[in-house]
Amino acid sequence: MTDSDLALALRLADLAGAAIRPLFRGQWNHERKADRSFVTEADRAAEAAMRRLIEAEFPRDGIIGEEYGTRNEGAGRQWVIDPIDGTTSFIAGRPIFGTLIALLQDGWPVLGIIDQPIAGERWVGRIGEPTLFNGKPATARPLKELTDAVLATTSPHLFTNEEADAFMSVAKQVAEKKIIYGGDCYNYGLVASGHIDVVIEAGLKLYDYAALVPVVEGAGGMMADWQGNPLDAGSDGTVIALGDPARLEDVLEAMG
Repeated sequence: MTDSDLALALRLADLAGAAIRPLFRGQWNHERKADRSFVTEADRAAEAAMRRLIEAEFPRDGIIGEEYGTRNEGAGRQWVIDPIDGTTSFIAGRPIFGTLIALLQDGWPVLGIIDQPIAGERWVGRIGEPTLFNGKPATARPLKELTDAVLATTSPHLFTNEEADAFMSVAKQVAEKKIIYGGDCYNYGLVASGHIDVVIEAGLKLYDYAALVPVVEGAGGMMADWQGNPLDAGSDGTVIALGDPARLEDVLEAMG
């Protein structure tokens, strides 16, 4: 991964934000997709803008996007983009959604951006480098005991019954007033910045989690699946994010 890759990723985030901001809390159409999730004009406009730039600058690279699918599927380098992670928050006028941009090399995330275009907040993670939040280093915080954790998930309704049981087993070990629902990718930025300690989710797609890995890990945190394995393009969509990697065994034990 080169400086030119980072420069492109930053331009992609700028393009997406420029497409999204005029539509936030405005008038636009939305519809349900086959998986019953929502998509808006802003999702499509932002992804289309990003795809055009990638195709112009790196035509041999692959693209995996939430709205427009896969291009150059066999490429060793894959740009993974989610124009609005948290479309429900966007629809509701809540500025806690984000644009996710990742670069995968042979299936492994080496660059990731979480961009919140309304608040003007951007986390940038690249392999081997510290994560930056608006240009300054971001640092996840240590956690001595799971009982002290701030725990987050987007929605308990997104879990299967078994997954919900596993999540609630962890929730029972933290103070109930420190459990946050909602937030999508924004929660992972807050892990990197030392405000949230644990995020647990399931059913995520590659474009939901690829960008998060370099951001969280570059801040000293850790991301894994529910078996404790590192996340890559072949992961099963279960995700644990930890500000303090030392707490992984505690979380896995609590999940049963």
